Amino acid sequence: MRRRRSIDATADSNEVNLTPMLDVVFIMLIFFIVTTSFVKESGIEIERPESSAATPRADAQVLVAVTPEGAVWVDGKPVDIHRIGQEVAGMMTDDGSVVIQADRESTTGLLIEVMDRLKQAGVEQVAVAASRSAQ
Repeated sequence: MRRRRSIDATADSNEVNLTPMLDVVFIMLIFFIVTTSFVKESGIEIERPESSAATPRADAQVLVAVTPEGAVWVDGKPVDIHRIGQEVAGMMTDDGSVVIQADRESTTGLLIEVMDRLKQAGVEQVAVAASRSAQ
């Protein structure tokens, strides 16, 4: 009878405690979630014009997209051109910037009108997105 107890006691001590390993896995998961940078999308597919002088700008707080059909989108939602200034100004902080993604086929007049309405609403930092050409 004594041997059985000693055999049962050794079987229990041979088990691996997985709790510390699970703690480490969950901490790593939280670390990766917190440090992940999320890419903002304008909500529609835009074919940007090309420019050899285009410079990267990663600090865009709000993305405005202008389609070839004349529709204006702000962070994935269609917005009336007359309300774009108030819509974007409500989303901005003091140090944020707006990037306008105008399609290659959209009209210049619509792009200028969007820029004017943003400036009238008090948005100071406005940039136009372009793809860098390989020259």
